[in-house]
Amino acid sequence: MKDYIDAAAFKEMVLCADAALHANIQRLNDLNVFPVPDGDTGTNMGLTLNNAAAELRKKDFETIAAAADCVASALLRGARGNSGVILSLLFRGLSRRLKGMETAGPVEFAGAMADGVDAAYKAVMKPAEGTILTVSRVAAAAAVEASNAGANLEHTLDCAVKAGDEALENTVNQNPVLKKAGVVDAGGAGYMVILAAMLASL
Repeated sequence: MKDYIDAAAFKEMVLCADAALHANIQRLNDLNVFPVPDGDTGTNMGLTLNNAAAELRKKDFETIAAAADCVASALLRGARGNSGVILSLLFRGLSRRLKGMETAGPVEFAGAMADGVDAAYKAVMKPAEGTILTVSRVAAAAAVEASNAGANLEHTLDCAVKAGDEALENTVNQNPVLKKAGVVDAGGAGYMVILAAMLASL
């Protein structure tokens, strides 16, 4: 396995994430009780990511920077609901870090994930823990730690998925609304569907 992500691999990762999210829309909608129980988190995240997938399918890219920029722009234009906006910010920060790069190795990609989290936190007035923000932050921190310790790309993303899954399970304890309903955060669950699919694609 190549230990870097090029434009074609990144494109495939996002298309794979889009398909996985699409398959989980109803499950995510059923989890959606916070901040309001309107049952549309899966739908919103699905429509948002679908926008990026549609743009990606139109062309091939020379560099990971160009592919990531295309995804970030499409997500921003097509963002629906809170979860869609946060998703677009996570990819916006990612694309900023990858600017000018042809490919991304473990350290670069983990750093880009962390930049995405920073962008999302900065944009939310009062970040609530036990949400997609928490889950993405814990996942990115695990990726950075693994890559800095010399892990390859697959192991780096695997660490991110494992840590993110644990963080997601814990969201039920961090948020009283989720605790009362006995469910994990829908946005966080959607993010983990995306991350796991990206790893599977890789």
